Amino acid sequence: MPEGAAQSVERQLPTEEARDLFALVRELVQREIAPHAAAEEEAGHFPRELFTLLSESGLLGLAYDSEFGGGDQPYEVYLQVLEELARARLTVGLGVSVHSLACHGLAGYGTKEQQAEHLPDMLGGGLLGAYCLSEPSSGSDAASLRTKAVRDGDEWVVTGTKAWITHGGVADFYTVLARTGGEGAHGVTAFLVPGDAEGLSAAVPEKKMGMKGSPTAQLHFDGVRVSDARRIGDVGQGFAIALSALDSGRLGIAACAIGVAQAALDEAVSYATERKQFGRPIADFQGLRFMLADMATQIEAGRALYLAAARLRDAGRPFSKQAAMAKLLCTDTAMKVTTDAVQVLGGYGYTLDFPVERYMREAKVLQIVEGTNQIQRMVIARHLAGPDSR
Repeated sequence: MPEGAAQSVERQLPTEEARDLFALVRELVQREIAPHAAAEEEAGHFPRELFTLLSESGLLGLAYDSEFGGGDQPYEVYLQVLEELARARLTVGLGVSVHSLACHGLAGYGTKEQQAEHLPDMLGGGLLGAYCLSEPSSGSDAASLRTKAVRDGDEWVVTGTKAWITHGGVADFYTVLARTGGEGAHGVTAFLVPGDAEGLSAAVPEKKMGMKGSPTAQLHFDGVRVSDARRIGDVGQGFAIALSALDSGRLGIAACAIGVAQAALDEAVSYATERKQFGRPIADFQGLRFMLADMATQIEAGRALYLAAARLRDAGRPFSKQAAMAKLLCTDTAMKVTTDAVQVLGGYGYTLDFPVERYMREAKVLQIVEGTNQIQRMVIARHLAGPDSR
């Protein structure tokens, strides 16, 4: 069964260049992504060649400086592109967000020499990145990470295991956070590790309930040697770099969540206007009409919140609280809207013949990645009432 016709989304694009960019994105979505999304997700196929095409099209470095191959686009535009990609296939939208997250450290904290050497290939040279913070025993408590990097002359020797790594085993480079000092946040340093480094290996990808086309795997560092020239920022600055990246990354997750929710609404509206019971379309019944209205309202609210946070970021103003709020609201919205979409389709919504069951399975992970929604509430509360006094 073909997926429902997409509803019109009124995009708030600041320039003619951004409008042209969206025309390119929609063309790529219609030609290269949407037609294959359902079959490739069911088969667990990761579209590595598609990310090469996105890189060649300038879509992997949109928010970064054109001096190093980026697109010079504000986050307000970049996030709406992510939403459009995720609306077609979350594996792609989230993959672009993760790649951007992996570039954040070097782009924001690297030296000019490092940026000139690595960023052109990272942003537009066909490479794909991954971000390595979480570990088997340190998820929400990221500052307790145990992967170690020990100085040996002009190199660092990295040993340990990273977990839940999107693009684990297929990425060309990894931004890795490792412990170089004492306990806690101040003993962490960031490194740019090549994907083919000797001693680096990936476990068998996790078997997930959704996003089956996106590989998520543990990475094992068995004495991986990394040149000090690939250290990002100062020794001990890694956790601050990680938190800075996550503020921006949470906005990426928020945008992807709204993309999935919009796709579910598209399908629900299409089905409700075509499906007839009691001699008329089920969209005529007030109970369903109100469900669709609530779904659309929640999506618009989430979109407005992530765009407001993006504009703060673009203006150089603090946005950490708003990023947490956007991630929280948008991912909870995605879970609610996709669940309601399954209900609108009734028994058909529970089958693989329609995509809403996939959207519901995919929405769940967005409430977990890049800080669970319980962590987002802690971040928001800290901004409102200060640190926990315990």
